Amino acid sequence: MADKNVLVIVPFPVGEEHLALRREQHASLQLGPGIDFHYRAVKLSGRNLISPYEWPIGETAVLETGIRAEEEGFDAVCVDTTGDTGIAALRAVLDIPVVGAARSAFLMAMLLGDRFSVIALWDRWNAAYARTIAELGIAHKFASVRDIGATPDNRSLMSGKEESFPLLEEAARRCIEEDGADVICLGSTTMHRAHAYLSERLNIPVIDPGPLSYKIIAALLHLDLSHSRLAYKGPVSRVDDMITTMIASGHKNAP
Repeated sequence: MADKNVLVIVPFPVGEEHLALRREQHASLQLGPGIDFHYRAVKLSGRNLISPYEWPIGETAVLETGIRAEEEGFDAVCVDTTGDTGIAALRAVLDIPVVGAARSAFLMAMLLGDRFSVIALWDRWNAAYARTIAELGIAHKFASVRDIGATPDNRSLMSGKEESFPLLEEAARRCIEEDGADVICLGSTTMHRAHAYLSERLNIPVIDPGPLSYKIIAALLHLDLSHSRLAYKGPVSRVDDMITTMIASGHKNAP
């Protein structure tokens, strides 16, 4: 396979320090030569993308960040959030593969087991999981979601928060023992640093959504596959410049 370039969109306006933390997800994988991941943060966003009020803001910001990915020479796009923010919008305007972390994790969970649970830091994320599960039509495979009552920093990937790992393990064990889960999905790409800890202590698969989405992108590129144009129809007319202007204006006037 010729060299391929993947755009990874971070749905929060972060600096290089936090982009480096996000890159840890890629560094944990063996993808082999010929595929490079390039990280790019959106210019603006809601603080946590936790409610229907913030979802369209995040969707527009992600769309603006990736709308010209194909023109820029990228071969695929990953969106680095389990909110799967902007996935459908980008698929409507790009022919290259566009992959989200939540769909990757949930569908892989059904490949590996019968029922899965999500463990999360914060219950305010639950609405996003419920939306994705409803869109996929897999509620009958969803055992539960359990959180540890922590307000997360979506920018730091649990940096320095190792004290939370035992709480996540306890939540996962309750998913297994009380809810009937046989696969666990981490509820955020920001939880990447907890994956090794949990995998060593639980006797069932633990899915880390960010790295999994990268592996899926690599497989799609090797197989020359992308999303269906029948499922993701493009707009009648495009207003890319208007979207760019909206985001630029919001970025300029952001507090």
